[in-house]
Amino acid sequence: MKKTMSVLLMGLMGMFGTYAFADSTREDTVERLQKSVEVIHAIMATPDKGIPEEVLNDAKCILVVPDLLKAGFIFGGKHGRGVATCRTAEGWSAPAFVSVGGGSWGLQIGVEGIDLVMLVMNEQGFQHLLSSKFALTGEGSVAAGPVGRHASAGTDWKMNTQMLTYSRSKGVFAGLTLEGAVIQQDNDSTIAIYGKNKRFRSILSGRVATPQSAEAFMKAVSEARQQAHIAEAKGGTN
Repeated sequence: MKKTMSVLLMGLMGMFGTYAFADSTREDTVERLQKSVEVIHAIMATPDKGIPEEVLNDAKCILVVPDLLKAGFIFGGKHGRGVATCRTAEGWSAPAFVSVGGGSWGLQIGVEGIDLVMLVMNEQGFQHLLSSKFALTGEGSVAAGPVGRHASAGTDWKMNTQMLTYSRSKGVFAGLTLEGAVIQQDNDSTIAIYGKNKRFRSILSGRVATPQSAEAFMKAVSEARQQAHIAEAKGGTN
C-alpha cells in the first residue's frame, strides 16, 4: 500500500512539474514575442542608424533574438532564443520559434542588452531556413548587414548574401559578424504556443494560423514592411 501511494505521489509531482514547466515556457515565449515587437519598432524609429529601407523591404524572412546576452549567450557556450516569420502569398507567416547557438560572434564582452536581427534575403536562404537547421557560413551565406537609411549601391548583398545579420545595443544598429552559428527550431516554445510541435516548414510556409499571443508581433512586422516599402518608393522618386 505504501509503495502504491509513493508511486502515485511521484506521478502527481511529475505531472505538476510538467505543467509548471509548460506554463513557464509559455510565459517566457510570450515575453520574447513582446520584446521582439519592441526591436521591430526600434528599427523603424531610427532610420538613419538602423536597417536600410530597401534591405528590409526585400527581406524574405525576419528573425529577432531579443536580449541576446541577457538570455545567457556566452562565447562558445549557450544559445539564444528568438522568433521568425517569412513572407507568403497572403502576407507573413505565423511566427516560428528558433534557437541560435555555436559559431563565432562579433560581440564585445561587457555589453548588455544586445538584440540580434537576421534577415533572409533570397530563395536559397529561405529554403535553408525551412530545413529546420541552418548552419551559417561566410561563403555567400551570411554577412554583416549595411546600416543607414539606404544601403550602399556598391554592396552585393542583393545578389549573393542569403542572410544579413545585425546587432542592436542602446538603440543603435550595427552589422554583426556571425559565422558558424546554427539556427534551428525551438521545440519547447513551439509546443508552448501552438499546443504541439508543428513543423518549421509548415509554419514558415504559411500553413499554420497565427495564435492570438503573436498578433502584436505580426502587426509590427507588417507595419514595418509597409513603412519600408513606402519609404523606398519615395526615395526612388526624389
